[in-house]
Amino acid sequence: MKSLKIKFLVLILGLIVIQCDAQVELEKKQTNYPLVKSEQEWKSILTDKEYNILFKKDTEPAFTGEYNDLKDDGTFLCAACKKPLFLSNHKYDSRSGWPSFFDTYSKSNVTLIDDSSLGMKRVEVVCANCGGHLGHIFNDGPKPTGLRYCVNSASLKFTTEKKLFNFLDE
Repeated sequence: MKSLKIKFLVLILGLIVIQCDAQVELEKKQTNYPLVKSEQEWKSILTDKEYNILFKKDTEPAFTGEYNDLKDDGTFLCAACKKPLFLSNHKYDSRSGWPSFFDTYSKSNVTLIDDSSLGMKRVEVVCANCGGHLGHIFNDGPKPTGLRYCVNSASLKFTTEKKLFNFLDE
C-alpha cells in the first residue's frame, strides 16, 4: 500500500512538472517526414500499443514501460523506423515512471514541437525520420544539458551497440 501511495505522489508531481516550459529551441512543426507509410502499413508492423503511442500520441501509464528500469548498455531506436534516438549512457532515473534521457543520440534525429494539448503548454518530441510521437521534453533534467526527454517505452526498441548496424539493416 505504501508503494502505491508513493507511485501516486510521483504521478501527481509529474503532472505538475509537465506544466513547466522546456527551455529548448523549437523547430517549425514538421509535417513531411522522410519516411512515410500509410496507417495500414504502420499497423502491419507495429503492435496496437506501439501504433497508438507513436501515431495517435497516447501515453503508457507511469511505471509500466518495458525500459523504465533498464540499465543495460546500448542504443534506443524508434520502434517504428529504427532510427537511433538515445544512448543508454544518457539515460537516468528521473523517478517520473518513464524512461528519461538528458540528451539525444543526435539532435537531427528528433524534432521538437510546441504542444498545447490537454490544456498544458509542453514540448513534444517526435522522431525526425517518421514523425512518431516519443514523449515530451522538460527543463528539469541533470547536467550537462539540464533537459529531461521523457519517453514512452513503447515508442522505443533497445539494442546493444554491437547489434546496432545489423538492426538498422532489417
